[in-house]
Amino acid sequence: MVKQGGRARAAARGPVALLPAPLSPKIVRSRTLGELDTLLVAMPASAGRESLAALPEAERWRGLLEREAPQPLSVRSTTLANRRQTQAVLGLLPDAPSEFERLQLAGRMLKSAAARTPRAAGLVALGTSAARAAGLEALLAATLAEHFPLPSFKSAAPAAAALERIVLPADPPLDTRYAKICADGTNLARWLTALPPNMLDARGYRRVLGELARRHGLGLRWLGQSELRRAGANAFLAVARGNGHRDAGIAQLTYRPARRRTAAPDVALIGKGILFDTGGVNLKSHRSMLEMHTDMSGSAVALATLVALAELRAPINADAWLAITENHIGPQAYRPQEVVRAANGVSIQVIHTDAEGRMALADTLALAARTRPHLMLDYGTLTGACVQALTERFSGVFTNREALAERLLAAGRASGERVWPFPFDADFDADLESKVADVLQCAVEGKGDHILAARFLNRFVPPEIPWAHLDLSAATRAGGLGHINTDITGFGVRFTLELLVRENVLRALREQI
Repeated sequence: MVKQGGRARAAARGPVALLPAPLSPKIVRSRTLGELDTLLVAMPASAGRESLAALPEAERWRGLLEREAPQPLSVRSTTLANRRQTQAVLGLLPDAPSEFERLQLAGRMLKSAAARTPRAAGLVALGTSAARAAGLEALLAATLAEHFPLPSFKSAAPAAAALERIVLPADPPLDTRYAKICADGTNLARWLTALPPNMLDARGYRRVLGELARRHGLGLRWLGQSELRRAGANAFLAVARGNGHRDAGIAQLTYRPARRRTAAPDVALIGKGILFDTGGVNLKSHRSMLEMHTDMSGSAVALATLVALAELRAPINADAWLAITENHIGPQAYRPQEVVRAANGVSIQVIHTDAEGRMALADTLALAARTRPHLMLDYGTLTGACVQALTERFSGVFTNREALAERLLAAGRASGERVWPFPFDADFDADLESKVADVLQCAVEGKGDHILAARFLNRFVPPEIPWAHLDLSAATRAGGLGHINTDITGFGVRFTLELLVRENVLRALREQI
């Protein structure tokens, strides 16, 4: 489901807009809720009628509780009798909700309110001070996601009214700036992932990168195919060989806080940017190929996270490395049983051309590692095996530091973008032993392919650099996930900001976790 938006549609009637129009509802704190089109209230299901006393027309809200026994994660709505006919939406939480449950309820509440196109929306959370802050943050994230229009290219469609104002209570304290930047990052990742492949091609992506670099003061270096050939990035170039144009490349974007302009990167964010994946010589079927314009979502997450760090002015030296190409079939396309040598000298025996993501990431990891970052994180919609193992509700994580695994889990729990660790033992490497090269690209059988893909990528990360790999099985999910009500979720931006900014994993690494 792709949500439509008037400004995106208007842009589509003129030159193609590869970046979303800025939509920035004003977020205000107020002691009174005032005149609103929509009022959303989240509360514990066990709280009782008295909790609603401070709300306008409290008896109408109490009536929502009396319809039937309160059930956690359920949503009820009514209309208030004021001049604006305010739409009142009540969401009921478990007594000790997880962050995912808060986001899930918030998403359901926004979906319930979707028929209305409010200009002014109020958000309220009830409970303890900590519960109110967490509930408000979830409602704010869901509101900013719901009212963000994904690309639409219809020739004639009425403009939708844009949300202008979000009203929050004066208490409790809430970092609305962080919440807004986090939501903007997630929405940027969703937007880019949703763009059609004839619009977000390699040339279009370069225009996007140039514009974002200009807006946010980022450094940008583009390694085209001739530069990559000189760098020995033959795994990436093998994938790019089947493309009709020679415009694939690896982008390096850099963010440096004002006082740390020349320092080495603290973190490198590496993203799989396969703009369309046919499967190559091992051609995908129709259904398997249909959504393959979203196979670049890992690069969108890495890019959007870097932009968010720059907007937050985070005291972190960060790079994003994006492997941008397509995987096409054609006379020059790479084939099973080819042997190619990656940028770090590791030779690879190709087994299946639809395992192109790990080929493109291999060289990108190797090149990023040359800058000696203190932490490397990579993102990619890498394997169907991870979806089979977790469904699209979680994403899989792998790391070469056992102590880092708990930090990754904690960031998933705290952000509501849940991850699950898989085995990473060295004996899995036996399934990737090649008779003619250093490593097989993948096994002939599909058993545990998500684990074998991570073990393959491990060959391109120096062991002295802490590294985590996210297999983005939750990048898309029919009907959405958590607070996102569209199939494209933007999963990964909230998680990474939680890990880097709030959990401060870099400090923990310096303290040798």
